[in-house]
Amino acid sequence: MRTYDFTPLWRSSIGFDRVLDLLSNPRTLEGQTDWPPYDIARTGEDTYRITLALAGFAQDEISITIQQNLLAVAGQKAETPRQEFLHQGIAARPFEHRFSLEDHVEVEGASFDNGLLQIDLVRRIPEAMKSRRIAIGSNGSGSDRPARTETVEHIRAA
Repeated sequence: MRTYDFTPLWRSSIGFDRVLDLLSNPRTLEGQTDWPPYDIARTGEDTYRITLALAGFAQDEISITIQQNLLAVAGQKAETPRQEFLHQGIAARPFEHRFSLEDHVEVEGASFDNGLLQIDLVRRIPEAMKSRRIAIGSNGSGSDRPARTETVEHIRAA
């Protein structure tokens, strides 16, 4: 396995600590399996959908929790009477799947239909964090008033 030195990124990046930690510490994903099968799709510019195939699970046997930037989906089958299977292809084992989310990604809703759990996510960036243009004032203008700032959307509309 290759190892990468992220030191140059640490020196020139501010606020990306969590991302760099994820890249430099692959143990955070250890123990994570590909079962149950899932898809992650971009449904719009700032919207996403996670779809998990949960055949054999009922809605009340599934839990979705979010804590800080971690979305966890877990399933635990209710106890059923022991059966003698000639072939068991539908897995009924418990699972927990974790997804790391960006700082401003929120769960918008979830639905469970025909064995598919769909979790809709949306990225909502606060106005204070959106890009804006900073006007540069001059000292020789005779004005002590600070320079006016405008949002990029306002400048584009002009």
